[in-house]
Amino acid sequence: MPLQQELSIGQVARRTGLAVSAIRYYDAKGLICSNRNAGGQRRFERSMIRRLAFIQIAQQFGFTLEQIQMELAALPRGRTPNEADWVRIGTGMRAELDRQIATLTRLRDNLDGCIGCGCLSLKRCALYNAKDTAGEKGAGPRYLMGDRPEGV
Repeated sequence: MPLQQELSIGQVARRTGLAVSAIRYYDAKGLICSNRNAGGQRRFERSMIRRLAFIQIAQQFGFTLEQIQMELAALPRGRTPNEADWVRIGTGMRAELDRQIATLTRLRDNLDGCIGCGCLSLKRCALYNAKDTAGEKGAGPRYLMGDRPEGV
């Protein structure tokens, strides 16, 4: 039995685990696209399942819907994306993912010594910030984000 080429919104929801309302939202935002059958019901090409999986994963990695939409806009319309299309998107997102990995690694490595300490006053502490010198470098936890105190 050949695979059904167009799926109802309910079938897509069951297949992806997304709520029907989320699928409608992504459709309205142009992240995915649907066709309408004679009765006016949405129908989705099977390739939209892959796009929805990409949206779910990219959101889990902290990408905004706007960033995801920009990446998906590079995919072809009128044909199922191929491996080269997905490699191009992956390559475009790699720098941001590498930045996130580096930040998480620094956070993990710097917090190891602070777990259970509670003092936040040791000179060797990654969070120590005498006289708020980190504030000169910008907002947020500057030392955990990769900035270093002067002279270190």
